Amino acid sequence: MPLLPSLDRALSPRSRRAAGLLAFASLITLTAGCTSAPAHSNPGADDSAAPAVTDNCGVEVALDDPPQRVVTIKSTTTELLLALGLGDRIVGAAFLDGPVPEQWADDAAAIPVISDFAPSQEAVLDLEPDFVFAGWESNLTADAAGERATLASFGVGTYVAPSACKAPGYKPAKLTFEVLFDEIAEAGDVFGAETEAAELIEQQRSLLADIEPSTADLTALWYSSGSDTPYVGAGIGAPQLVMETAGLDNIAAGIEDTWTSLGWESVIEADPDVIVLVDASWNTAAKKIELLKSNPVTAELTAVKRDRFVVVPFAAGEAGVRSVEAVASVVAQLGELGIG
Repeated sequence: MPLLPSLDRALSPRSRRAAGLLAFASLITLTAGCTSAPAHSNPGADDSAAPAVTDNCGVEVALDDPPQRVVTIKSTTTELLLALGLGDRIVGAAFLDGPVPEQWADDAAAIPVISDFAPSQEAVLDLEPDFVFAGWESNLTADAAGERATLASFGVGTYVAPSACKAPGYKPAKLTFEVLFDEIAEAGDVFGAETEAAELIEQQRSLLADIEPSTADLTALWYSSGSDTPYVGAGIGAPQLVMETAGLDNIAAGIEDTWTSLGWESVIEADPDVIVLVDASWNTAAKKIELLKSNPVTAELTAVKRDRFVVVPFAAGEAGVRSVEAVASVVAQLGELGIG
């Protein structure tokens, strides 16, 4: 992706006018974080005079009022706002990883999709947002939607899904459902939907409690992409959380990362009982099955010979409001295979 031209040339006249107004009524103050623990409030402050403060990936987010014009980047952020009943605040969405689930499809139908990938800063500012909610920190860079400090100078607040934070002290040591539920609660604080967030968490807890994980002592590979070298789910992110909760033993659990490259030699040596396939329009589960079966070496894997494939949509494979649903789906598919 080419670098953006200078900021002045990058903005349309409409965007420059909007940016000037937004800068005058800025909703966010950004400073480098100094502590390693998130702070959800400003202790001792006069609530009537001071904005609520959230320490987000080492950036301090201060809001006088909940955001009203939000650009979402990634399915996880879009679907979280939809699940909180805030779809009418989304003025544009980008980088969606697949179709929105049926329960939110009607609310999502009116949301403009501004890019199939990370949007440019100009595309974001043209929508005159007061906030950008990003699924990855890399969505908020100079060659994507814009750096956080730059957007703040135009009065546009930013917030990154905390489970995607990379800085020491902010990156979760290992993703758990408690981390995800805390993330939902914090989003409720940021967007002024505390009650809705609490209700959503209770719904998720109830669904999670009803899942009976596999007791078959099965090993599994989370195969996301790649042919020469597979890109797989490692030991601390959403794939590990989904597999572990479903009762599967991830063959890459010992790798301290969310996703990683893993040589076929290691996969063949581990010979997993099950292969979890990520399904995306640009890299379907069917294509991965074809690859596994056409290669004489991988064709001898136990999971391949016995057609033990479990499929997870790409958008459900990242940390978000569909993670519980992903666990339930994996368990159900294991049952359909007769190995649950």
